[in-house]
Amino acid sequence: MHIISALPAPCSASVFIVMHIGRRESMLPYLLRRAGKLPAAFAEDDQAIEPGHIYVAPPDFHMLIERERIRLNRGPKVRHARPAADPLFVSAAEVYGERVVGIVLSGADSDGSVGLRAIKANGGMAFVQRPEEAAIPSMPLAAIAADHPDYCLSIQQIGERVRAFCSCD
Repeated sequence: MHIISALPAPCSASVFIVMHIGRRESMLPYLLRRAGKLPAAFAEDDQAIEPGHIYVAPPDFHMLIERERIRLNRGPKVRHARPAADPLFVSAAEVYGERVVGIVLSGADSDGSVGLRAIKANGGMAFVQRPEEAAIPSMPLAAIAADHPDYCLSIQQIGERVRAFCSCD
């Protein structure tokens, strides 16, 4: 929640969040709205992307990015997860290239590592939470091993960097 609370309002960027929730119900958008200043909701298929909004992958759906639109699907699980970060990261990198910042936080398995590599290959930036501060360090460790992220930072430092990236002039 620290990263979300650091986001400025207004914010020039759109924020996309994937949490490994499977089919379970989630209150994540509600919690994100309470933690920060930006509107947060589960993404909807074919939804227009707006700056200053937080989009959360809904339970059991991968969230992908097309030019100015969100696509949801129930494609195969990626690294044992649906929703998963890799489909989001790869699609965002292909569409928005150097304008993408991918962040891998605490979590199990290696989801996010392939996507961060795609983000970097397309000129974007890759942030990884310091594994020693992660409750479950598997995802940060896998992301570090798969490709050298641009930054390996604490949650507070990630919040500061994202705030600067999202700030309006």
